[in-house]
Amino acid sequence: MTTQMIVRIDPDLKAKVNTFAKVEGKNVSEVVRELLEEYVQNRDIGSYIDNLWGRIGGKLSSREVGPKDIKRAIRDVRAKH
Repeated sequence: MTTQMIVRIDPDLKAKVNTFAKVEGKNVSEVVRELLEEYVQNRDIGSYIDNLWGRIGGKLSSREVGPKDIKRAIRDVRAKH
């Protein structure tokens, strides 16, 4: 379910946003929703950490690094200290 939000902005800004949105095949509501989602995502530490772990996991998988490799690397680092 969605809800409405009333926001007051300068008429010139609204016209520019509307123009740019149309060029992208969107409406102003879609643009505002995307901006708000990005705003929250950039400030939500849990989401940021989940994204970070996902990127790390993807890089490790692409290099064919598995759990045994991680355990060995941890053991090696601990042995040096």
